[in-house]
Amino acid sequence: MTAPSLKPLSSALQPHIRSVARLPVRLADGREASSTIHSFNGLADGKEHVALRFGDHDADAPLVRVHSECLTGDALGSARCDCGPQLEESLRRLDEEGGYLLYLRQEGRGIGLYAKLDAYRLQEQGYDTYAANRALGHADDERDYTVAAEMLRAMGVSRITLLTNNPDKKAQLEALGIEVVGVRPTGVFQGTHNLPYLEAKVRHTHHTIDLPGRRRDD
Repeated sequence: MTAPSLKPLSSALQPHIRSVARLPVRLADGREASSTIHSFNGLADGKEHVALRFGDHDADAPLVRVHSECLTGDALGSARCDCGPQLEESLRRLDEEGGYLLYLRQEGRGIGLYAKLDAYRLQEQGYDTYAANRALGHADDERDYTVAAEMLRAMGVSRITLLTNNPDKKAQLEALGIEVVGVRPTGVFQGTHNLPYLEAKVRHTHHTIDLPGRRRDD
């Protein structure tokens, strides 16, 4: 029996932009930035991820921030993490330089909101953020950046300068065919409540966070 030949996906089934709209953005300092917000069809996980584009010029390797959703940090001002300040910083830098913010619906490093809140309870009992995930039956980090690569390609972007302190983002995007020509670190947003969280990110997943009092080779 002859195996059927495989046909390439039609362009309608490939990940593609479904809509673009203007989105004025209020920055943390009160200024207003201009952006366009893009939605997509055909992404691998079927979720409603969005991209914001800042600036009108087409850079060879635009600045890109891949930001995973954090309801508690981004919207509610939680001091347990650095997600909110990272998002604010990213919006400011993208307004200044142009580029893209990819906002991915991967709450709690991919485990979901309620599981993240369960992990908070375990952290109050002495677990760090990664040990809490494992105690709940999850991996340290369950995020998959396939959709980020799909979104970039749908917008015609294949070479980027990545804004991150997470080496896994660079590694995954490169494995998915996105050329990362440079990496710029995010700022260090250390506070009373998030220091254990930041230390755990450095210790477990080698984030490039220069914490005061910590040697580079710790």
